[in-house]
Amino acid sequence: MAKLDLTLDPPIMNAAGALGFFPDLHGPLDWSHFGAFVTNPLSLAPRTPARGKRFVTYPGGFLLHSGYPNPGLSQALRRFARQWSRSPLPVVVHLLVRSPDEVAQMARRLEGLEGVGGVEIGLTSDASPELVAGCVQACGGELPVIARLPFERAIELAPRAIQAGAMAVSLAPPRGICPAEAGGPVQGRLYGPAILPIALRLVQELVKLGLPTIGSGGIYTHEHYNAMLSIGALAVQVDSVLWKWSGYRVLERA
Repeated sequence: MAKLDLTLDPPIMNAAGALGFFPDLHGPLDWSHFGAFVTNPLSLAPRTPARGKRFVTYPGGFLLHSGYPNPGLSQALRRFARQWSRSPLPVVVHLLVRSPDEVAQMARRLEGLEGVGGVEIGLTSDASPELVAGCVQACGGELPVIARLPFERAIELAPRAIQAGAMAVSLAPPRGICPAEAGGPVQGRLYGPAILPIALRLVQELVKLGLPTIGSGGIYTHEHYNAMLSIGALAVQVDSVLWKWSGYRVLERA
């Protein structure tokens, strides 16, 4: 079967983990301002939330450690496939992957589902170039593939992902460690406007290498969005701004 095309028009979407598992058609967002909807991360088996302290603020943003809880792919298909079929924009299902065999199994179950326009595979920070290429190739089929790479290793891994057949790469939030009042330092993903300068620099470097890149990180205003597109990003993903009411108004200008 021929591979489907995923046209991101307008070139903006939510990042995985920002808006749930399906677009809420009764919520405050005007979905005509988005080119695609990205689901929360889904794994083959169910996952429970991370234990201990999971949220720490710092100047310019916050750290989050959630463990990517989700019901697992089988339960997700039972619960959300109907909502995906009713989506006014293409649904990109984000898959948490550990091996080529696992991602192949998950991707095949998504092919042919109404409303599903692509997959985004989330690769861990310790993924080898060979694993990245293997997972992208295993996921290849009917659906376009976006490879979501660890922020700190994107320059190293992006060429392998594109060579293996990914339509584009996207960027996972950078990871860090923040002090906490009790229980010792907390590790997790970093969000907030303070991320923007390093995100712009990274996207610019990827674009200079000729790699189709979906930019993300620290985008909180229309000006941030424009800046990411101006350096050559194929599209933009927004994350924590969507958790604030002010963010809905910002995106309406994009």
